[in-house]
Amino acid sequence: MVNKKKYGKWIWLILLPIAILLVRGASANSGFVETYYSRGIYLFIGQVLSSVFGIFPFSFGELIVIFFIGFIIYRVIRLIINIITIKSTAKYYEIVYFIRDIVVYISVGYFIFICIWGLNYHRLPFSEIAALSIQKASVDELTNLCESLIIEANELRDDVIEDDEGVMYIPNGYRSVFKRADIGYKIVSEVYPVLGGKYGRAKGVIISEAMSYAGITGIYFPFTGEANVNINRPDLLLPATTCHEIAHQRGFAREDEANYIAYLVCKMHPDVDYKYSGTMLALIHSMNKLYEYDKDSYSKLKAKYSKGVRRDLADNNRYWKIYSGPVDRVSTKINNAYLKSNLQKDGVHSYGRMVDLLIAERRFDK
Repeated sequence: MVNKKKYGKWIWLILLPIAILLVRGASANSGFVETYYSRGIYLFIGQVLSSVFGIFPFSFGELIVIFFIGFIIYRVIRLIINIITIKSTAKYYEIVYFIRDIVVYISVGYFIFICIWGLNYHRLPFSEIAALSIQKASVDELTNLCESLIIEANELRDDVIEDDEGVMYIPNGYRSVFKRADIGYKIVSEVYPVLGGKYGRAKGVIISEAMSYAGITGIYFPFTGEANVNINRPDLLLPATTCHEIAHQRGFAREDEANYIAYLVCKMHPDVDYKYSGTMLALIHSMNKLYEYDKDSYSKLKAKYSKGVRRDLADNNRYWKIYSGPVDRVSTKINNAYLKSNLQKDGVHSYGRMVDLLIAERRFDK
C-alpha cells in the first residue's frame, strides 16, 4: 500500500508538460487570452482570491512561502538523516523519492500558477489596449522625454514633504500609501476600464529587509492574489512600487507594462507624493536608457536636477548600495530565468521597454 502511494505521485509530473503546452498555445493566441482569460477567467479568479485573502491584515502569501521553505529544509534534514542511518540500498530510494517530490511540487505549483495568473504574460500588449503606437524612437525623442520628466519632477518636488535630512518623507509611511493607492486606480479606470475592479489592498512584507538583500522591491503572489511590497526602503518609489504590484494584481504580468501602468496611476493620482513617485520612476528608467545611447546628453540633463531631486536619488542609491551583494546578483539571475520561462525573451532587460510606452504616450498627446 505504501509503495502504491509512493509510485502514485509520479502521475502529477504530467502537469508540467501540460502547463508548458498551455504557455506555448497562449503565446500564439494573444487575442484569445485577452478576451477569454485575462478579461474573463482571471478577472474572476483574481478578484475572488484578492478579496478573500485581503481580509487578513498581513501577507498570507508570505506565510505560505516561509512555511514552504521550512518544509523543504525539514525534508532535506530528514533525507540526510535517512542516508546516514539506513545501511541498506533503501537509502538510494530515499534520494529518488526526494527528487521526485521536489519535481512534483514544481510541476503542480507551476501548473496552478499558469492557470490562475501566468497566462496573463500572453495577453494583448497594453500598448494595443491603450491605442499607443510603439515605434522606434530617435535619441532626440528620448532626450526630449527625459528633459520633460526632469521639469515635471523638479516642479512636483517643491510640494513634497521632507524629513530632517531634506529627503522625501511620507507621513504614516506605507500604511498611508497602501490606503490611498485605490484612489489613483479608480481615476485611471475611467480612462482604461481594464484597470478597474475590486481587489484587496497592497500589503507590507515582514521580511522586507531580506527582500532588500535580494534586490526585490515588491512581489505579486498569485496564489493568494496579494500585492506584496518591500516596506524597508526609502519613500521615494514606494507609491510607484505599490501601483506596480497592483498592476500585476489586475492581470498585467509584463514588468515594463506594470511600470508604465504604475506611472499612469501615479500621474493621475490627486496626491503630490504619488505624482512625484511615478514621475521619478519614469525619469530613472528614461535616464538609464539615455545613458546607454548618449552619455553627454545624460550628463547635461542630470545637471538640471533640483537639489531636492538629487537628495532623494542619493538617499535611494545609498540604501540599495548597502544591500547590494551576492544575494542580489543571484536573485537577479533567478528573476531573469523566471521571466524567460514565461517567454519574456528580454529577461530583466524588459524593464527598460517602459520607455517605449512613455515616448508613444508623448507622441499620442501631440
